[in-house]
Amino acid sequence: MERTSSVRRKPMARQHKAEVMIAGEQLRLKLHDGKLIKDRRYHLRTYPNCFVAHELIDWLVSHKEAPDRAIAVCLMQHLMDHDIVHHVCDKRPLFKDAKLLYRFRKDDGTFPFNTEVKIFMRGQRLYEHLILGKDSILQLREEHAVPYQRSFHGCELIDWLLQNGEAESRCKGLELCRALQEHGIIQHVSKKHNFFDSGLLYQFCINFRRRRRLSELLHESEGDNAEEMAVQTQEDNHTDSPFVLHKNPPPKSNSGFQLVGSSTDLKQITTGRRGSLNALQLHNAGQPLVPLSSTSVVRCNPKSGKSVMGDTLGWGFVVRGLAPCYVQAVDPGSPAAAAGVKVRQFVCQVNGQCVLYLDYRTVTRLVMTGPLVVVLEVMEPLE
Repeated sequence: MERTSSVRRKPMARQHKAEVMIAGEQLRLKLHDGKLIKDRRYHLRTYPNCFVAHELIDWLVSHKEAPDRAIAVCLMQHLMDHDIVHHVCDKRPLFKDAKLLYRFRKDDGTFPFNTEVKIFMRGQRLYEHLILGKDSILQLREEHAVPYQRSFHGCELIDWLLQNGEAESRCKGLELCRALQEHGIIQHVSKKHNFFDSGLLYQFCINFRRRRRLSELLHESEGDNAEEMAVQTQEDNHTDSPFVLHKNPPPKSNSGFQLVGSSTDLKQITTGRRGSLNALQLHNAGQPLVPLSSTSVVRCNPKSGKSVMGDTLGWGFVVRGLAPCYVQAVDPGSPAAAAGVKVRQFVCQVNGQCVLYLDYRTVTRLVMTGPLVVVLEVMEPLE
């Protein structure tokens, strides 16, 4: 019993912190969609991407995220205690139901991307890749006649890491898996063993795709979440989850990119004041809006990286397409043009995240809600 307790103690606390991070990120994206987060002026100064405390409390109660205003304040204080939100001037350590301005740290670049957060994000990315793999190693298996959903053998995960370029060697793969266990991302199915490159059975502790309600954060202790298994639920594929990276299955053929036509309008990459491109500017600049064929298979040149530093107006490019999306237009005087982003380039990665199987709406959201400097990996079609 003592051995089991020592294996579980740290991951239990870190799992709770991971749940807070997921719930906070889901709330942040909802507030952006609902226009509660926007630029606001106070005492002749503009505070970008912030919200008014009492307006947010109204929203939480009306959307049944909290039963009353007092509980809503407690929920937001919980997010403050975990460095998810803060007062715009960092003068108030407590969240108050008043006409005060607060902001999500991810919106102003002050979120602490420490080792713990990086491991969490790495685990979330691996989870998504494993869930959507054609022959996924996450399967129903038994240990001592007890069935475990989405479980895998330790040696299988290391094999997968090597095959997919996620680890340079088995030793590095073992180090990564032990870090994932230490940070509460994976665990032994009966929580009795550390991670080994062996036939022992493991699971992901966190279901990244499940939609969280903020009220859960107050009802669960830091140890309760360690008991939750990552089992298949109806919410696993919910499209509102910001941690669902791949909403479309990968194409069966690897010979090229199959473009799918879209009847929707162009989605402009803009949020708040970050809007530097519109149809009038494009026509005046002589930049053609060239649609790509909806049935052609396109061969592409090798990938190239582009770092686009947004200004007060935005990044200056428009993406379109279901999967993969492509650059529909570039403002000639924009940061995107200066970085070498060109029309008809396919977007492969955004800030290190593969987006080949994401539509333009999801890619747009990744850019809008990410850092000011957007790192793109693009490919140009062969002429």
